Amino acid sequence: MEEMKNNALAEETTAVELEPVKKKNIWKFVLASVVGAFLFLVPIPNGTTFTIPIGMVIDWVAGLLELETINLASLLVLVFITFSTIVTIINMIFKPAIIQNNESMKKLFSPTPLYFISRLIGLVVVYMAYFNVGPEMIRSGATGGSMLGVSTTLISVVMCIAFLMPLLTDFGIMEFVGVLIRKVVKPLFTVPGRSAIDLMTSWLGASNAAAILTTRQYETGYYSAREAATISMNFSFVSIPFCFVIAKLIGVDEKFTVFYLINLICGVLMAMIVSRIPPLSRIPDTYDEIAGKQINEEMPEGVSKLKWALNLAGHRAEGATLKGVAKSGLHVYSSMFLDLIPVVMAWGTIVLILVEYTPIFDFVSIPFGWYMDLVGIEGAKEVAPTALVGFSDMYIPPLMLADYAIERTRFIMGSVSLLQIIYMTEVGLIVLKSRVPVNVGHLFLVFIERTIIAIPLVTLLTNLLVTF
Repeated sequence: MEEMKNNALAEETTAVELEPVKKKNIWKFVLASVVGAFLFLVPIPNGTTFTIPIGMVIDWVAGLLELETINLASLLVLVFITFSTIVTIINMIFKPAIIQNNESMKKLFSPTPLYFISRLIGLVVVYMAYFNVGPEMIRSGATGGSMLGVSTTLISVVMCIAFLMPLLTDFGIMEFVGVLIRKVVKPLFTVPGRSAIDLMTSWLGASNAAAILTTRQYETGYYSAREAATISMNFSFVSIPFCFVIAKLIGVDEKFTVFYLINLICGVLMAMIVSRIPPLSRIPDTYDEIAGKQINEEMPEGVSKLKWALNLAGHRAEGATLKGVAKSGLHVYSSMFLDLIPVVMAWGTIVLILVEYTPIFDFVSIPFGWYMDLVGIEGAKEVAPTALVGFSDMYIPPLMLADYAIERTRFIMGSVSLLQIIYMTEVGLIVLKSRVPVNVGHLFLVFIERTIIAIPLVTLLTNLLVTF
């Protein structure tokens, strides 16, 4: 027993030993991190608001895919879902060696029955929406057409994120910043210091890109399950430009500065609260079984923070290669396009059909009407469904609020819809399709918690900061 303790102590000491790092790897870290930080973190003017460079790159790629005669992104969605479904059926029947002998392909084309059904439904829906045929309920712009739009957005997002994201995750900037500010981030949000870069990227970038970044960090052994769930469900905020779009849609764009400030304050407070209560607090601090734990934030004695930060960053950069970045990017690329998009098309459309063609959300939102009335939101009963429909898709609440007469109510509920974060067609499905051990129940509970907390917080700050 004593020998085992000594061995464990020796392993711990070795783990935090300051190993020499080559200067070329320090420069590798610096150059990649400067480019990555610029792309993902630096706000730049964009018309009447701000964006980040990666957002402009995504918009540029999206523009390239929209030709005068055809939208290539929509066509790619059609091709990817068709390919995914047909190859899955071929694999189930014939089990070709090229798939069976490749672990990644085997996993991709051997889905569970639920996900196989999702691919079949997604295939039917995408053909109806793309060619505008079949029942209006399925192909309309409010249902299947809307999900085709979401999927085309994912095409350009993933195309850019998959190969540029490693500049932030693989070259040491997260390790470097993590050492310097972990004593601030950990107490506030119960996540490791290295996640500070992730938090900033998640807040400033697109929500789906943020969720991809966070789940990849879990799948490579740098976050525990609880940490990955906490970050993706609290910081995968919609981008600043999209916030402005929502503000304009609901007619409060003249108050955008204070609108975004309220979202920022409430978002930080909610992350501090939600990360400390179930279900997030009960998700185990275990690491991915495949990758194992790859992170160690212990610092050796007698070494300055800056020196230790540079040392960790240099060693992380040493292991990053163009081949590894390309391989990682292709993995993200294939799993998103061939696995996630059929699920978005299938279940996103089904949920939107329920929203558009049934009274189910009017009925289940009655308690929220009472709650909103209690905190002083005018017209609470009429707008109560907007508190729940956001679980399916981020676009629905603002569209429902756009023509509502009371500006103060539009302002409050528009802000609440952005703070809910758990949109199944965006963040939700990306997290579910990853190896992070969470389920729909976890996502829905966090969504409800965020909604319940956001309503009084936003109302209070609106009363204090905004004049109507």
